[in-house]
Amino acid sequence: MSNPVTIKDFIYELPEHRIALHPMTQRDQSKLLVYQNGKITHAKFDKLIDYLPEDSILFFNDTKVIPARLLFQKVTGAVIEVFLLDPVAPSPLIALAMTAKEKSKWHCTIGNLKRWNVDTSLIKNNKELILSATLVDRENGVVEFNWNLPLTFSEVLQQVGAIPLPPYIKRDAEKGDYDRYQTVYSKEDGAVAAPTAGLHFSNEVLISLSKKNIGTDFFTLHVSAGTFQPVKVEDAKEHIMHAEQVVITRKNLENLLSNKSVVAVGTTSLRTLESIYWYGVKLFYNPNAAFNIHQNDASSLKAIRKEDAIQSILKKMDAEKTEQLIGETSIYILPGYDFKIGNALITNFHQPGSTLILLVAAFIGQDWRLIYNEALNNSYRFLSYGDSSLLFCNEIREGVEYRSSPSQAGEYQNQ
Repeated sequence: MSNPVTIKDFIYELPEHRIALHPMTQRDQSKLLVYQNGKITHAKFDKLIDYLPEDSILFFNDTKVIPARLLFQKVTGAVIEVFLLDPVAPSPLIALAMTAKEKSKWHCTIGNLKRWNVDTSLIKNNKELILSATLVDRENGVVEFNWNLPLTFSEVLQQVGAIPLPPYIKRDAEKGDYDRYQTVYSKEDGAVAAPTAGLHFSNEVLISLSKKNIGTDFFTLHVSAGTFQPVKVEDAKEHIMHAEQVVITRKNLENLLSNKSVVAVGTTSLRTLESIYWYGVKLFYNPNAAFNIHQNDASSLKAIRKEDAIQSILKKMDAEKTEQLIGETSIYILPGYDFKIGNALITNFHQPGSTLILLVAAFIGQDWRLIYNEALNNSYRFLSYGDSSLLFCNEIREGVEYRSSPSQAGEYQNQ
């Protein structure tokens, strides 16, 4: 049995006043802590380009936060809060669910659930738009939405929904949040939490990357509410990781074969990159494997070369004559994990005892405490609207035994 990962070892004291409740006036004027080879440097985010290797390519998560928080008031005055989690119908695929017209069915978390009876509809009016919500499955929190205008569900939410700020930002969403709790490159509707590392990027910073010929690429991981779920077990390995929908393209894979230094913009991008690798491993051993990365796959599958993993996915795309693949990942990255793709990580400063702290500790080792102490001692702002860091991976990727032929692993079938 492997050694436990004691969650108490990943707790630090975060004073309430260090949690950023509002964003900086200018996105790229946040602080930037740079960590490489045990050395820490302080800068402003608009100087990011000065610290990136010339052969870098940055991978961004282009998911877009939807106004997932819906408030309904009953005739009795009771307020029911409905928070969208993931779609059920007409499709579990978020891209299709967001374009649904007339009706849509979602898994939701429901505030004040005891005040809402099954098959009872709640109504929300916004001028000509009338949205009704019916609780059809109390146990699983399934709500069916119906509306009266020829709008997509995405357009409906823009009219009646509220931006779902993280639970530790203890204030109501304001007008400015609709812009600032969104990256400037957000594109694909579906997240209920922002990929916050990207909030620091301004159009000017993106232009500075292109001027220095730093590569950029985009894929999609729709961030779920599970990102805020605390680790409540003593051994973090026993935590049940949330699943999130992911979309990758042929261009992503071709760029990963370019031998450039891969910089993940955010923990969601890093999780996507590592999920790409493990999906390639699954296909290497079984060409019919589903694009579904389970939280223990990294510990149960035998590693192969990165190039072989990526080529396996490209073969899958060729066979299916497609330019993109849609899957799901609940990859769980803990200390001791051997990163296969990411070389550097741009990320904010995360909650104590969270899965995100565990990922950062896996990426840079015990120096995570040094970094967090340095940030606290230098008045950095923490969490979603807080300051940023650029962290270079500490792990040396040598001595890993790779399989080079799927015939060596005939026991692996369809995980």
